[in-house]
Amino acid sequence: MATNVVMPKMGESITEGTILRWLKKEGDSVQKDEPILEISTDKVDTEVPSPVEGKLLKILAQEKQTIAVGEPIASIGTNGEATAPAAKQAAEPPKPVVQPAVPPPAPAPVVQAPAPVAASSSNGQSGGQAVVMPKMGESIAEGTVLRWLKKEGDKVEKDEPILEISTDKVDTEVPAPFAGMLSKIVAREKETVAVGATIAYISGGLSASTSAATGRTEKRQEEPAPAPMPIPALQATVQPARPVAQPAPAPQPEDQVEARATQARNDRFYSPLVKNIAKTEGVSPEELSRIPGSGMGGRVNKNDMLQYVSARKSGAVPKYQAPSAPALQPQQPPTFTAPAPQPMPAPAFAASGEAVTIIPMDNIRQRIAEHMVRSVHTSPHVTSISEVDVTNIINYQKKNKESFEQRYGVRLTLTPIFLECMIKALREFPFINSSIEGNNIIVRNEINFGIAVAMPKQEGSPLPPALIVPVIKNADRLSLAGLAGAVNELANKARTKKLTPDDISGGTFTLTNPGMFGNILSTPIINQPNLAIMTTGAIVKRPVVKTDEDGNDYIAIRSMMFLGLSHDHRLIDGLYAVQFTERVKQYMEAFRGDLG
Repeated sequence: MATNVVMPKMGESITEGTILRWLKKEGDSVQKDEPILEISTDKVDTEVPSPVEGKLLKILAQEKQTIAVGEPIASIGTNGEATAPAAKQAAEPPKPVVQPAVPPPAPAPVVQAPAPVAASSSNGQSGGQAVVMPKMGESIAEGTVLRWLKKEGDKVEKDEPILEISTDKVDTEVPAPFAGMLSKIVAREKETVAVGATIAYISGGLSASTSAATGRTEKRQEEPAPAPMPIPALQATVQPARPVAQPAPAPQPEDQVEARATQARNDRFYSPLVKNIAKTEGVSPEELSRIPGSGMGGRVNKNDMLQYVSARKSGAVPKYQAPSAPALQPQQPPTFTAPAPQPMPAPAFAASGEAVTIIPMDNIRQRIAEHMVRSVHTSPHVTSISEVDVTNIINYQKKNKESFEQRYGVRLTLTPIFLECMIKALREFPFINSSIEGNNIIVRNEINFGIAVAMPKQEGSPLPPALIVPVIKNADRLSLAGLAGAVNELANKARTKKLTPDDISGGTFTLTNPGMFGNILSTPIINQPNLAIMTTGAIVKRPVVKTDEDGNDYIAIRSMMFLGLSHDHRLIDGLYAVQFTERVKQYMEAFRGDLG
Protein backbone atom coordinates (compact mmCIF):
# COMPACT_ATOMS: atom_id res chain seq x y z
CA MET A 1 0.00 0.00 0.00
CA ALA A 2 1.31 3.48 -0.89
CA THR A 3 2.07 6.07 1.79
CA ASN A 4 0.07 9.27 2.11
CA VAL A 5 1.90 12.55 2.70
CA VAL A 6 -0.18 14.72 5.06
CA MET A 7 -0.20 18.45 5.77
CA PRO A 8 2.35 18.72 8.63
CA LYS A 9 1.67 20.51 11.92
CA MET A 10 4.05 23.47 12.15
CA GLY A 11 3.13 24.66 15.65
CA GLU A 12 0.62 24.31 18.48
CA SER A 13 -1.63 27.05 17.08
CA ILE A 14 -1.33 26.08 13.41
CA THR A 15 -4.38 24.23 12.05
CA GLU A 16 -3.90 24.53 8.28
CA GLY A 17 -1.44 25.30 5.53
CA THR A 18 -1.60 26.62 1.98
CA ILE A 19 0.25 24.85 -0.84
CA LEU A 20 2.50 27.38 -2.60
CA ARG A 21 3.93 25.11 -5.30
CA TRP A 22 4.83 21.50 -6.00
CA LEU A 23 8.53 20.87 -6.54
CA LYS A 24 7.77 17.42 -8.02
CA LYS A 25 5.11 16.25 -10.44
CA GLU A 26 3.17 12.99 -10.62
CA GLY A 27 5.40 10.14 -11.74
CA ASP A 28 8.64 11.71 -10.46
CA SER A 29 10.97 9.64 -8.28
CA VAL A 30 11.64 11.09 -4.81
CA GLN A 31 14.18 10.30 -2.14
CA LYS A 32 13.46 10.18 1.57
CA ASP A 33 13.72 13.70 3.07
CA GLU A 34 13.85 15.28 -0.42
CA PRO A 35 11.66 18.45 -0.60
CA ILE A 36 8.55 17.77 -2.71
CA LEU A 37 6.47 20.92 -2.16
CA GLU A 38 6.41 24.34 -0.48
CA ILE A 39 3.67 25.37 1.95
CA SER A 40 2.69 28.57 3.74
CA THR A 41 1.18 28.95 7.22
CA ASP A 42 0.37 32.08 9.20
CA LYS A 43 3.85 31.85 10.73
CA VAL A 44 6.28 30.61 8.11
CA ASP A 45 6.78 29.47 4.52
CA THR A 46 8.74 26.23 4.27
CA GLU A 47 9.49 23.13 2.21
CA VAL A 48 7.95 19.75 3.06
CA PRO A 49 10.26 16.75 2.62
CA SER A 50 9.13 13.30 1.50
CA PRO A 51 8.66 10.85 4.41
CA VAL A 52 9.61 7.86 2.24
CA GLU A 53 11.42 6.93 -0.96
CA GLY A 54 9.40 6.06 -4.06
CA LYS A 55 7.36 7.64 -6.85
CA LEU A 56 4.92 10.51 -6.49
CA LEU A 57 1.84 8.53 -7.52
CA LYS A 58 -0.87 11.10 -6.94
CA ILE A 59 -1.11 14.78 -6.02
CA LEU A 60 -4.26 15.16 -3.91
CA ALA A 61 -4.12 18.93 -3.22
CA GLN A 62 -3.43 21.60 -5.79
CA GLU A 63 -1.36 24.80 -5.60
CA LYS A 64 -2.99 27.74 -3.73
CA GLN A 65 -5.29 25.27 -1.93
CA THR A 66 -5.56 25.54 1.88
CA ILE A 67 -5.55 22.16 3.66
CA ALA A 68 -6.18 21.26 7.31
CA VAL A 69 -3.31 19.76 9.33
CA GLY A 70 -3.29 15.95 9.01
CA GLU A 71 -5.21 15.85 5.71
CA PRO A 72 -3.59 13.89 2.83
CA ILE A 73 -1.95 16.02 0.14
CA ALA A 74 -0.14 13.36 -1.91
CA SER A 75 0.52 9.64 -2.25
CA ILE A 76 3.99 8.08 -2.63
CA GLY A 77 4.75 4.45 -3.46
CA THR A 78 5.89 2.23 -6.30
CA ASN A 79 4.29 1.66 -9.68
CA GLY A 80 1.20 -0.49 -9.39
CA GLU A 81 0.56 0.26 -5.71
CA ALA A 82 -2.85 1.48 -4.67
CA THR A 83 -3.18 4.94 -3.17
CA ALA A 84 -3.62 4.87 0.60
CA PRO A 85 -7.24 5.49 1.69
CA ALA A 86 -7.61 9.19 2.39
CA ALA A 87 -10.32 8.75 5.01
CA LYS A 88 -8.28 6.30 7.04
CA GLN A 89 -5.21 8.47 6.85
CA ALA A 90 -7.11 11.57 7.87
CA ALA A 91 -8.64 9.80 10.84
CA GLU A 92 -5.26 8.92 12.26
CA PRO A 93 -3.23 11.49 14.24
CA PRO A 94 -0.96 13.53 11.95
CA LYS A 95 2.51 12.06 11.80
CA PRO A 96 5.69 14.10 11.55
CA VAL A 97 6.89 14.36 7.99
CA VAL A 98 10.49 13.73 9.04
CA GLN A 99 11.11 10.94 11.53
CA PRO A 100 14.08 11.05 13.93
CA ALA A 101 17.02 8.91 12.87
CA VAL A 102 17.11 7.27 16.31
CA PRO A 103 13.65 7.19 17.93
CA PRO A 104 13.41 7.87 21.66
CA PRO A 105 13.26 4.70 23.77
CA ALA A 106 10.18 5.69 25.76
CA PRO A 107 7.58 7.80 23.94
CA ALA A 108 5.70 10.13 26.24
CA PRO A 109 2.78 12.46 25.62
CA VAL A 110 3.63 16.12 25.15
CA VAL A 111 1.60 18.39 27.40
CA GLN A 112 -0.03 21.09 25.33
CA ALA A 113 -0.45 24.43 27.10
CA PRO A 114 -4.04 25.65 26.77
CA ALA A 115 -4.70 28.91 24.99
CA PRO A 116 -5.35 31.96 27.14
CA VAL A 117 -9.13 31.73 27.29
CA ALA A 118 -11.60 32.13 30.12
CA ALA A 119 -13.69 29.54 31.87
CA SER A 120 -17.30 29.38 30.79
CA SER A 121 -18.92 28.63 34.12
CA SER A 122 -21.75 30.97 35.01
CA ASN A 123 -22.27 32.63 38.36
CA GLY A 124 -25.66 33.72 39.47
CA GLN A 125 -24.44 36.31 41.96
CA SER A 126 -22.20 38.07 39.45
CA GLY A 127 -24.74 37.90 36.68
CA GLY A 128 -22.14 36.78 34.17
CA GLN A 129 -19.59 34.22 33.11
CA ALA A 130 -16.22 33.84 34.78
CA VAL A 131 -12.97 35.01 33.20
CA VAL A 132 -10.05 33.08 34.71
CA MET A 133 -6.30 33.60 34.93
CA PRO A 134 -4.98 31.85 31.77
CA LYS A 135 -2.20 29.26 31.76
CA MET A 136 0.75 30.76 29.88
CA GLY A 137 3.03 27.72 29.80
CA GLU A 138 3.73 24.31 31.25
CA SER A 139 5.68 25.67 34.25
CA ILE A 140 3.51 28.76 34.92
CA ALA A 141 1.32 28.48 38.04
CA GLU A 142 0.27 32.11 38.57
CA GLY A 143 0.12 35.55 37.01
CA THR A 144 0.09 39.14 38.27
CA VAL A 145 -2.53 41.64 37.11
CA LEU A 146 -0.59 44.67 35.82
CA ARG A 147 -3.53 46.86 34.80
CA TRP A 148 -7.12 46.64 33.63
CA LEU A 149 -7.77 48.05 30.17
CA LYS A 150 -11.53 48.07 30.83
CA LYS A 151 -13.53 49.10 33.88
CA GLU A 152 -16.71 47.66 35.35
CA GLY A 153 -19.71 48.46 33.16
CA ASP A 154 -17.68 48.72 29.94
CA LYS A 155 -18.80 46.78 26.88
CA VAL A 156 -16.24 44.38 25.44
CA GLU A 157 -15.98 42.54 22.14
CA LYS A 158 -14.80 38.96 21.71
CA ASP A 159 -10.97 38.84 21.55
CA GLU A 160 -10.71 42.48 22.66
CA PRO A 161 -7.90 42.95 25.25
CA ILE A 162 -9.37 43.63 28.69
CA LEU A 163 -6.30 43.50 30.97
CA GLU A 164 -2.53 43.06 31.04
CA ILE A 165 -0.88 40.34 33.11
CA SER A 166 2.72 39.38 33.92
CA THR A 167 4.27 35.95 34.43
CA ASP A 168 7.88 34.92 34.96
CA LYS A 169 8.23 34.60 31.19
CA VAL A 170 6.27 37.38 29.51
CA ASP A 171 3.99 40.38 29.95
CA THR A 172 0.93 40.05 27.74
CA GLU A 173 -2.64 41.16 27.17
CA VAL A 174 -5.58 38.87 27.95
CA PRO A 175 -8.45 38.99 25.43
CA ALA A 176 -12.12 38.65 26.29
CA PRO A 177 -13.32 35.11 25.49
CA PHE A 178 -16.75 36.41 24.46
CA ALA A 179 -18.64 39.66 23.92
CA GLY A 180 -20.70 41.33 26.63
CA MET A 181 -20.33 43.73 29.54
CA LEU A 182 -17.56 43.62 32.14
CA SER A 183 -19.93 43.22 35.09
CA LYS A 184 -17.40 42.65 37.90
CA ILE A 185 -13.63 42.83 38.41
CA VAL A 186 -12.49 40.30 41.02
CA ALA A 187 -8.66 40.56 40.88
CA ARG A 188 -7.22 44.03 41.42
CA GLU A 189 -4.09 45.51 39.86
CA LYS A 190 -0.76 44.27 41.33
CA GLU A 191 -2.58 41.20 42.71
CA THR A 192 -1.02 37.77 41.98
CA VAL A 193 -3.59 35.12 41.08
CA ALA A 194 -3.27 31.36 40.60
CA VAL A 195 -3.88 29.89 37.13
CA GLY A 196 -7.56 29.00 36.76
CA ALA A 197 -8.77 31.40 39.47
CA THR A 198 -11.57 33.83 38.57
CA ILE A 199 -10.40 37.38 37.82
CA ALA A 200 -13.59 38.92 36.39
CA TYR A 201 -17.12 38.30 35.15
CA ILE A 202 -18.61 39.19 31.76
CA SER A 203 -22.38 39.24 31.35
CA GLY A 204 -24.48 38.90 28.23
CA GLY A 205 -21.93 36.88 26.22
CA LEU A 206 -21.46 33.41 24.83
CA SER A 207 -19.40 30.89 26.74
CA ALA A 208 -15.83 30.25 25.71
CA SER A 209 -16.69 26.79 24.50
CA THR A 210 -19.61 28.09 22.45
CA SER A 211 -17.42 30.80 20.96
CA ALA A 212 -14.77 28.26 20.09
CA ALA A 213 -17.31 26.02 18.41
CA THR A 214 -18.67 28.98 16.45
CA GLY A 215 -15.15 29.90 15.40
CA ARG A 216 -14.52 26.36 14.13
CA THR A 217 -17.78 26.43 12.15
CA GLU A 218 -16.85 29.74 10.58
CA LYS A 219 -13.43 28.38 9.71
CA ARG A 220 -14.91 25.34 7.99
CA GLN A 221 -17.06 27.71 5.94
CA GLU A 222 -13.85 29.57 5.00
CA GLU A 223 -15.16 32.83 6.45
CA PRO A 224 -12.56 33.54 9.17
CA ALA A 225 -12.94 36.57 11.39
CA PRO A 226 -9.43 36.99 12.81
CA ALA A 227 -8.66 39.21 15.76
CA PRO A 228 -6.88 42.47 14.92
CA MET A 229 -3.21 41.68 14.39
CA PRO A 230 -0.70 43.89 16.25
CA ILE A 231 1.58 45.67 13.78
CA PRO A 232 5.17 46.47 14.84
CA ALA A 233 5.87 50.18 14.67
CA LEU A 234 8.46 50.03 11.91
CA GLN A 235 9.79 53.24 10.42
CA ALA A 236 9.95 53.10 6.64
CA THR A 237 12.00 55.14 4.20
CA VAL A 238 10.30 55.65 0.87
CA GLN A 239 12.39 56.23 -2.21
CA PRO A 240 10.11 57.66 -4.89
CA ALA A 241 10.65 56.34 -8.35
CA ARG A 242 11.86 58.76 -10.96
CA PRO A 243 9.31 59.24 -13.72
CA VAL A 244 10.60 58.14 -17.09
CA ALA A 245 9.23 59.70 -20.21
CA GLN A 246 7.38 57.07 -22.21
CA PRO A 247 5.42 57.34 -25.42
CA ALA A 248 1.71 57.56 -24.73
CA PRO A 249 0.01 54.18 -25.14
CA ALA A 250 -2.75 53.73 -27.62
CA PRO A 251 -6.18 54.26 -26.05
CA GLN A 252 -7.90 51.05 -25.05
CA PRO A 253 -11.47 50.29 -24.06
CA GLU A 254 -11.99 50.57 -20.28
CA ASP A 255 -13.47 47.07 -20.04
CA GLN A 256 -10.28 45.54 -21.53
CA VAL A 257 -8.04 47.45 -19.08
CA GLU A 258 -10.18 46.41 -16.11
CA ALA A 259 -10.26 42.80 -17.28
CA ARG A 260 -6.47 42.64 -17.50
CA ALA A 261 -6.09 44.28 -14.05
CA THR A 262 -8.57 41.85 -12.53
CA GLN A 263 -6.77 38.90 -14.12
CA ALA A 264 -3.41 40.10 -12.76
CA ARG A 265 -4.86 40.40 -9.26
CA ASN A 266 -6.42 36.95 -9.45
CA ASP A 267 -3.15 35.39 -10.61
CA ARG A 268 -1.13 36.79 -7.70
CA PHE A 269 -0.97 34.55 -4.61
CA TYR A 270 -1.21 35.92 -1.06
CA SER A 271 -0.63 33.87 2.08
CA PRO A 272 -3.33 33.76 4.80
CA LEU A 273 -1.17 36.00 7.02
CA VAL A 274 -0.84 38.67 4.33
CA LYS A 275 -4.61 38.56 3.74
CA ASN A 276 -5.28 38.97 7.47
CA ILE A 277 -2.99 42.00 7.72
CA ALA A 278 -4.63 43.54 4.65
CA LYS A 279 -8.12 42.98 6.10
CA THR A 280 -7.16 44.39 9.51
CA GLU A 281 -5.48 47.50 8.05
CA GLY A 282 -8.16 48.18 5.44
CA VAL A 283 -5.94 47.46 2.44
CA SER A 284 -8.23 46.79 -0.52
CA PRO A 285 -7.50 44.03 -3.08
CA GLU A 286 -6.66 46.73 -5.64
CA GLU A 287 -4.20 48.39 -3.26
CA LEU A 288 -2.74 45.02 -2.25
CA SER A 289 -2.07 44.15 -5.88
CA ARG A 290 0.14 47.25 -6.22
CA ILE A 291 2.43 46.50 -3.25
CA PRO A 292 5.87 45.35 -4.46
CA GLY A 293 6.86 41.93 -3.11
CA SER A 294 10.33 40.86 -1.97
CA GLY A 295 9.46 37.17 -1.61
CA MET A 296 10.04 34.32 -4.01
CA GLY A 297 8.74 35.20 -7.47
CA GLY A 298 7.81 38.71 -6.32
CA ARG A 299 5.34 37.39 -3.73
CA VAL A 300 4.25 39.84 -1.01
CA ASN A 301 5.33 38.56 2.42
CA LYS A 302 4.69 39.68 6.00
CA ASN A 303 7.61 42.14 6.11
CA ASP A 304 6.45 43.81 2.89
CA MET A 305 3.00 44.30 4.40
CA LEU A 306 4.25 45.66 7.73
CA GLN A 307 6.62 48.11 6.05
CA TYR A 308 3.93 49.28 3.63
CA VAL A 309 1.32 49.75 6.36
CA SER A 310 3.83 51.61 8.54
CA ALA A 311 4.77 53.89 5.65
CA ARG A 312 1.11 54.55 4.86
CA LYS A 313 0.36 55.42 8.51
CA SER A 314 3.30 57.83 8.66
CA GLY A 315 2.08 59.60 5.52
CA ALA A 316 5.06 58.54 3.43
CA VAL A 317 2.63 56.61 1.23
CA PRO A 318 -0.85 58.13 0.79
CA LYS A 319 -3.85 55.88 1.36
CA TYR A 320 -4.77 54.30 -1.93
CA GLN A 321 -7.69 55.78 -3.86
CA ALA A 322 -9.10 53.79 -6.75
CA PRO A 323 -8.49 55.80 -9.95
CA SER A 324 -11.47 56.82 -12.03
CA ALA A 325 -9.51 56.09 -15.19
CA PRO A 326 -6.49 53.91 -15.98
CA ALA A 327 -3.29 55.68 -15.01
CA LEU A 328 0.31 55.12 -16.01
CA GLN A 329 2.32 53.23 -13.41
CA PRO A 330 5.93 54.22 -12.63
CA GLN A 331 8.50 51.81 -13.96
CA GLN A 332 10.04 51.26 -10.52
CA PRO A 333 7.72 50.78 -7.53
CA PRO A 334 8.51 52.48 -4.21
CA THR A 335 10.89 50.56 -1.97
CA PHE A 336 10.63 50.40 1.81
CA THR A 337 13.80 50.02 3.86
CA ALA A 338 13.69 49.24 7.57
CA PRO A 339 16.21 51.29 9.59
CA ALA A 340 19.39 49.67 10.85
CA PRO A 341 19.40 48.91 14.58
CA GLN A 342 21.01 51.65 16.66
CA PRO A 343 23.70 50.90 19.25
CA MET A 344 22.27 50.62 22.75
CA PRO A 345 23.57 53.36 25.08
CA ALA A 346 24.74 52.41 28.55
CA PRO A 347 22.46 53.62 31.38
CA ALA A 348 23.64 56.89 32.88
CA PHE A 349 23.26 57.69 36.57
CA ALA A 350 23.38 61.24 37.84
CA ALA A 351 25.78 61.82 40.69
CA SER A 352 23.70 62.17 43.83
CA GLY A 353 26.42 62.30 46.42
CA GLU A 354 25.20 59.04 47.95
CA ALA A 355 27.34 55.91 48.26
CA VAL A 356 24.75 53.71 46.54
CA THR A 357 21.86 54.02 44.09
CA ILE A 358 18.79 51.91 44.89
CA ILE A 359 16.68 50.84 41.90
CA PRO A 360 13.55 48.72 42.46
CA MET A 361 13.30 45.67 40.21
CA ASP A 362 10.46 45.70 37.69
CA ASN A 363 8.14 42.70 37.51
CA ILE A 364 9.94 40.95 34.64
CA ARG A 365 13.34 41.27 36.33
CA GLN A 366 11.87 39.82 39.56
CA ARG A 367 10.47 36.84 37.66
CA ILE A 368 13.73 36.24 35.79
CA ALA A 369 15.63 36.31 39.08
CA GLU A 370 13.25 33.75 40.61
CA HIS A 371 13.48 31.54 37.50
CA MET A 372 17.28 31.57 37.45
CA VAL A 373 17.62 30.84 41.17
CA ARG A 374 15.11 27.98 40.88
CA SER A 375 17.03 26.52 37.94
CA VAL A 376 20.33 26.54 39.83
CA HIS A 377 18.72 24.90 42.86
CA THR A 378 16.91 22.32 40.69
CA SER A 379 19.63 21.21 38.29
CA PRO A 380 23.26 20.38 39.15
CA HIS A 381 24.94 22.27 36.31
CA VAL A 382 27.95 20.93 34.39
CA THR A 383 29.37 22.52 31.22
CA SER A 384 31.15 20.65 28.39
CA ILE A 385 33.13 22.68 25.83
CA SER A 386 34.40 21.88 22.32
CA GLU A 387 36.28 23.99 19.80
CA VAL A 388 34.76 23.98 16.32
CA ASP A 389 36.13 24.91 12.89
CA VAL A 390 33.16 26.71 11.27
CA THR A 391 35.02 27.81 8.12
CA ASN A 392 32.72 25.75 5.87
CA ILE A 393 29.62 27.34 7.41
CA ILE A 394 31.04 30.86 7.02
CA ASN A 395 31.94 30.23 3.38
CA TYR A 396 28.51 28.70 2.62
CA GLN A 397 26.66 31.61 4.23
CA LYS A 398 28.69 34.24 2.36
CA LYS A 399 28.33 32.45 -0.97
CA ASN A 400 24.58 31.81 -0.76
CA LYS A 401 23.09 34.64 1.31
CA GLU A 402 21.99 36.74 -1.68
CA SER A 403 20.45 33.89 -3.68
CA PHE A 404 18.86 32.51 -0.49
CA GLU A 405 17.15 35.82 0.26
CA GLN A 406 15.97 36.17 -3.33
CA ARG A 407 14.44 32.69 -3.31
CA TYR A 408 12.92 32.59 0.19
CA GLY A 409 12.46 36.26 1.08
CA VAL A 410 14.47 35.97 4.33
CA ARG A 411 18.11 36.63 5.24
CA LEU A 412 20.38 33.62 5.79
CA THR A 413 22.23 34.10 9.08
CA LEU A 414 24.44 31.63 10.93
CA THR A 415 21.76 30.80 13.54
CA PRO A 416 19.49 28.59 11.37
CA ILE A 417 22.58 26.69 10.14
CA PHE A 418 23.61 26.09 13.76
CA LEU A 419 20.06 24.97 14.54
CA GLU A 420 20.05 22.47 11.68
CA CYS A 421 23.29 20.89 12.94
CA MET A 422 22.01 20.72 16.53
CA ILE A 423 18.66 19.25 15.49
CA LYS A 424 20.46 16.54 13.56
CA ALA A 425 22.44 15.63 16.71
CA LEU A 426 19.37 15.82 18.99
CA ARG A 427 17.70 13.07 16.95
CA GLU A 428 20.61 10.80 17.85
CA PHE A 429 20.76 11.84 21.53
CA PRO A 430 17.10 11.95 22.64
CA PHE A 431 17.84 12.35 26.38
CA ILE A 432 19.28 15.82 25.69
CA ASN A 433 15.75 16.70 24.51
CA SER A 434 14.11 15.48 27.75
CA SER A 435 12.88 16.74 31.11
CA ILE A 436 12.45 15.32 34.62
CA GLU A 437 9.18 15.24 36.57
CA GLY A 438 9.65 13.71 40.01
CA ASN A 439 11.30 10.33 39.46
CA ASN A 440 10.16 10.10 35.82
CA ILE A 441 12.16 10.95 32.70
CA ILE A 442 9.95 12.61 30.06
CA VAL A 443 11.47 12.05 26.60
CA ARG A 444 10.15 14.70 24.23
CA ASN A 445 9.41 13.26 20.81
CA GLU A 446 9.20 16.71 19.19
CA ILE A 447 12.07 19.17 19.10
CA ASN A 448 10.78 22.60 20.16
CA PHE A 449 13.85 24.82 19.88
CA GLY A 450 14.15 27.84 22.19
CA ILE A 451 16.39 30.75 21.19
CA ALA A 452 17.48 33.29 23.81
CA VAL A 453 16.77 36.84 22.57
CA ALA A 454 17.43 40.18 24.29
CA MET A 455 14.27 42.27 24.57
CA PRO A 456 14.46 46.02 23.95
CA LYS A 457 15.42 48.14 26.93
CA GLN A 458 12.44 49.55 28.81
CA GLU A 459 12.10 53.24 28.02
CA GLY A 460 13.11 55.34 31.00
CA SER A 461 14.35 52.34 33.00
CA PRO A 462 18.01 52.14 34.09
CA LEU A 463 17.79 48.32 34.24
CA PRO A 464 19.59 46.23 31.57
CA PRO A 465 17.52 44.55 28.83
CA ALA A 466 15.73 41.36 29.85
CA LEU A 467 16.30 38.02 28.13
CA ILE A 468 13.41 35.99 26.75
CA VAL A 469 13.31 32.58 25.03
CA PRO A 470 10.84 32.33 22.11
CA VAL A 471 10.35 28.78 20.81
CA ILE A 472 10.33 27.32 17.27
CA LYS A 473 7.73 24.56 17.53
CA ASN A 474 8.44 21.29 15.68
CA ALA A 475 11.79 22.65 14.53
CA ASP A 476 12.85 19.15 13.46
CA ARG A 477 10.25 19.26 10.68
CA LEU A 478 11.55 22.48 9.11
CA SER A 479 14.01 22.90 6.27
CA LEU A 480 16.88 25.39 6.45
CA ALA A 481 14.61 27.99 4.81
CA GLY A 482 11.85 27.25 7.30
CA LEU A 483 14.25 27.62 10.23
CA ALA A 484 15.58 30.92 8.84
CA GLY A 485 12.05 32.29 8.51
CA ALA A 486 11.07 31.16 12.01
CA VAL A 487 14.21 32.65 13.60
CA ASN A 488 13.66 35.97 11.82
CA GLU A 489 9.98 36.14 12.77
CA LEU A 490 10.48 35.34 16.46
CA ALA A 491 13.40 37.76 16.78
CA ASN A 492 11.31 40.57 15.27
CA LYS A 493 8.37 39.77 17.55
CA ALA A 494 10.66 39.82 20.60
CA ARG A 495 12.21 43.16 19.67
CA THR A 496 8.79 44.73 19.00
CA LYS A 497 7.20 43.16 22.13
CA LYS A 498 4.66 41.19 20.11
CA LEU A 499 5.41 37.71 21.48
CA THR A 500 2.38 35.67 22.54
CA PRO A 501 2.24 33.04 25.31
CA ASP A 502 2.27 30.33 22.62
CA ASP A 503 5.55 31.75 21.27
CA ILE A 504 7.41 31.18 24.54
CA SER A 505 5.94 27.90 25.80
CA GLY A 506 6.79 24.26 25.25
CA GLY A 507 10.53 24.52 24.61
CA THR A 508 12.57 21.30 24.87
CA PHE A 509 16.11 22.58 24.15
CA THR A 510 17.68 26.05 24.08
CA LEU A 511 20.42 27.93 22.21
CA THR A 512 22.01 31.12 23.50
CA ASN A 513 24.47 33.03 21.32
CA PRO A 514 26.57 35.54 23.30
CA GLY A 515 29.17 35.23 20.56
CA MET A 516 27.27 37.78 18.47
CA PHE A 517 28.34 40.37 21.06
CA GLY A 518 32.00 39.27 21.04
CA ASN A 519 31.97 36.85 23.99
CA ILE A 520 34.15 33.80 23.23
CA LEU A 521 32.90 31.46 25.97
CA SER A 522 30.05 31.27 28.49
CA THR A 523 28.46 28.80 30.92
CA PRO A 524 24.71 29.51 30.67
CA ILE A 525 22.01 28.53 33.18
CA ILE A 526 19.57 25.85 31.99
CA ASN A 527 16.12 27.08 30.94
CA GLN A 528 13.77 24.92 33.03
CA PRO A 529 12.26 22.41 32.50
CA ASN A 530 14.91 21.66 29.83
CA LEU A 531 17.87 19.48 30.73
CA ALA A 532 20.43 21.31 28.60
CA ILE A 533 21.28 24.61 26.91
CA MET A 534 23.88 25.10 24.17
CA THR A 535 26.00 28.23 23.79
CA THR A 536 27.99 29.51 20.81
CA GLY A 537 30.92 31.91 21.22
CA ALA A 538 32.40 34.54 18.93
CA ILE A 539 33.89 33.32 15.65
CA VAL A 540 37.56 34.29 15.46
CA LYS A 541 40.08 33.67 12.66
CA ARG A 542 43.20 31.94 14.00
CA PRO A 543 46.16 29.96 12.67
CA VAL A 544 45.37 26.28 13.16
CA VAL A 545 47.52 23.18 12.63
CA LYS A 546 45.84 20.90 10.05
CA THR A 547 46.86 17.53 8.61
CA ASP A 548 46.60 16.68 4.91
CA GLU A 549 45.69 13.31 3.36
CA ASP A 550 49.35 12.18 3.45
CA GLY A 551 49.65 12.85 7.19
CA ASN A 552 51.67 16.05 6.78
CA ASP A 553 50.94 18.92 9.15
CA TYR A 554 50.46 22.48 7.89
CA ILE A 555 49.20 25.81 9.27
CA ALA A 556 45.99 27.33 7.91
CA ILE A 557 43.86 30.37 8.76
CA ARG A 558 40.49 29.03 9.93
CA SER A 559 37.32 30.48 11.51
CA MET A 560 37.13 28.96 14.99
CA MET A 561 34.37 29.01 17.63
CA PHE A 562 33.85 27.57 21.13
CA LEU A 563 30.72 25.44 21.55
CA GLY A 564 29.44 24.81 25.08
CA LEU A 565 26.72 22.65 26.62
CA SER A 566 25.40 23.25 30.14
CA HIS A 567 23.57 20.09 31.18
CA ASP A 568 21.63 18.68 34.13
CA HIS A 569 23.82 16.08 35.85
CA ARG A 570 20.75 14.39 37.37
CA LEU A 571 20.33 12.57 34.04
CA ILE A 572 23.00 13.69 31.58
CA ASP A 573 26.44 12.45 32.62
CA GLY A 574 29.69 13.73 31.20
CA LEU A 575 30.18 11.03 28.56
CA TYR A 576 26.71 11.50 27.03
CA ALA A 577 27.07 15.30 27.05
CA VAL A 578 30.53 15.23 25.47
CA GLN A 579 29.39 12.77 22.79
CA PHE A 580 26.46 15.04 21.92
CA THR A 581 28.63 18.18 21.81
CA GLU A 582 31.19 16.42 19.62
CA ARG A 583 28.43 15.22 17.28
CA VAL A 584 27.21 18.79 16.85
CA LYS A 585 30.83 19.76 16.15
CA GLN A 586 31.11 17.03 13.48
CA TYR A 587 27.96 18.23 11.71
CA MET A 588 29.14 21.86 11.81
CA GLU A 589 32.59 21.08 10.42
CA ALA A 590 31.14 18.81 7.71
CA PHE A 591 28.43 21.31 6.69
CA ARG A 592 28.12 21.77 2.93
CA GLY A 593 24.47 22.87 2.74
CA ASP A 594 22.94 19.39 2.96
CA LEU A 595 23.01 17.34 6.16
CA GLY A 596 20.91 14.51 4.69
